[in-house]
Amino acid sequence: MTIRTPIMNVMTGAARKAARVLRRDFGEVEALQVSRKGPADFVSAADQRAEQILFDELKRARPHYGFLMEERGQVEGEDRDHRWIVDPLDGTTNFLHGLPHFAISIGLAREDDIVAGVVYDPIRDELFMAERGQGAWVNDKRLRVSARTHLRDALIATGIPFHGCEGHERFQSELARVMGEVAGVRRFGAAALDLAYVAAGRYDGFWERNLKPWDIAAGVVIVREAGGAVTEISGGSDILGAGSIVAGSAGLHDPLRRLLAGEPAAGGGLERLGHR
Repeated sequence: MTIRTPIMNVMTGAARKAARVLRRDFGEVEALQVSRKGPADFVSAADQRAEQILFDELKRARPHYGFLMEERGQVEGEDRDHRWIVDPLDGTTNFLHGLPHFAISIGLAREDDIVAGVVYDPIRDELFMAERGQGAWVNDKRLRVSARTHLRDALIATGIPFHGCEGHERFQSELARVMGEVAGVRRFGAAALDLAYVAAGRYDGFWERNLKPWDIAAGVVIVREAGGAVTEISGGSDILGAGSIVAGSAGLHDPLRRLLAGEPAAGGGLERLGHR
């Protein structure tokens, strides 16, 4: 039985309404790929249209809540304890190139603590959702993180710094350490879906740096409600503020975090991670 609370009905309803626009616009992208100008301006407009729908729907349902949105930025509300953290199109580059892997992400923060989240994949019609104390779900199926306990068996997701962004050398160092210890690494280009897939047990862990709050807010609560752990790579708890995140199953989160941070594993060096 999936979550049917009033706040979850608001969030899922808004996501599904915005998704209709994204699906329609995504159908136009392939034709635009052959044009000289390309689809970039069209995709930017699609992003803004979806964000406007989400803003209107969430504002109508909870008029006093504030917002933190990718395009609109911070919008103060009369209720200073609650705010929506929204990404209308996570995976913009995928969308731009006609790759069907992107999502809408909606998180609800109460006093800077994420208490509910929705990640909706419009192409696969997969609605990942969680509310504190209610568990995590995809459509009508309960989510649980994977039960793997060894890094050598793990499939890990990550994100690569964009061209022109700092951090490429550090990423290459982290990637080399992780690749030497795990079964495989994937980069699909949508952090919200990466986190949802950790919650679903499709990935065993995920890490990335230089993320924005709207990239990860919803995914954080979904992973936690599925039984996983989420922290900064340093081990801290200010995930949204730091923009650094490592998520994983209960048995793999800390070994992965230590590997990324260059820390020794409990009871042994890095070479023993995942082989205890």
